[in-house]
Amino acid sequence: MRRTFLGAGLALLLATTGCAGTDAAPPAPAGAEAPAASRQNADEVGRTLASLRKVDKLPLYEMTYVGRYDATVGTDAKPAGPFGCSLFAASGDPARPLFARNFDWDANPAMVLRADPPDGYASVSLVDLSYLGVGKDPTGDRRLLDAPLLPFDGMNERGLAVGLAADDKATVTPVPGRPTVGSVRILRLVLDRAATVDEAVAVFGRHNLDFDGGPPLHYLLADAAGRSAVVEFVDGTMRVQRGEGRWQALTNVPVVGVAEKQRRADRRYGAIAAALERSGARVDAPAALRILDQVRQGHTRWSVTYELRSGEVRVVTATGKQRRYRLPMS
Repeated sequence: MRRTFLGAGLALLLATTGCAGTDAAPPAPAGAEAPAASRQNADEVGRTLASLRKVDKLPLYEMTYVGRYDATVGTDAKPAGPFGCSLFAASGDPARPLFARNFDWDANPAMVLRADPPDGYASVSLVDLSYLGVGKDPTGDRRLLDAPLLPFDGMNERGLAVGLAADDKATVTPVPGRPTVGSVRILRLVLDRAATVDEAVAVFGRHNLDFDGGPPLHYLLADAAGRSAVVEFVDGTMRVQRGEGRWQALTNVPVVGVAEKQRRADRRYGAIAAALERSGARVDAPAALRILDQVRQGHTRWSVTYELRSGEVRVVTATGKQRRYRLPMS
């Protein structure tokens, strides 16, 4: 049975820490054209835009997308430079597997997005709003309706999490017959369609990725059963490095075919690895945020933890404010 994700009773439970809000966006005019990806009626468009709230001076916004979208069409905005990100999955406590990441990038507005598509899994994700072309005041901006298409990390109701990081050596050789999607868009397809790491890898395997116009990327996946995997593109071919122990980490150094000693020469990867080994990869959200704090950079925009069984999400922005959410799990 699907649960109602957007209703008042079963919406994400929110706990704030001293954050202010803004006025709601006005409903969209009836009959106004929505972005190509939107499959909403006028009422759903209005409810989506009216849900926008500013909750942090980053600025960080929240929005709940209501209705259908087509994850295969619409905005294909591409990142313009490298992402200096740090990610890890930890399952030392089998009852509390966790996914965590720092997003290190330009000083752009961000959004926590709730989505519950009728033909996919409910999810919570984080979006860099600059890639939607949205300005400093996004109130009422219909380009927000494309926000589901550009998650930079996220978790769905089955406990499947995914995030990206730059990998300058990655290259993609298109496979004939496979549809091509943007290098960020693939995260939306994974969140909508995959319940496990194996299913997420299969989603990647059914698509060609487009790295043109932005940095090549690699990806970390983790699920509620404690499994994880890194997806990379080596010499044009998709390769998968499965997690073999209690943790797996990813920064901006390749993983596939690279010795662990060489990976640890990267300062951030080495610090994460050392911290997870000391703890036996048994880390709760506060401990994970402390690890992320060790490897944060001057341009870290947000740190986030996803608890893959409880559905709890904690987001800490560059302002130092923390917000908590809970995604109902199925």
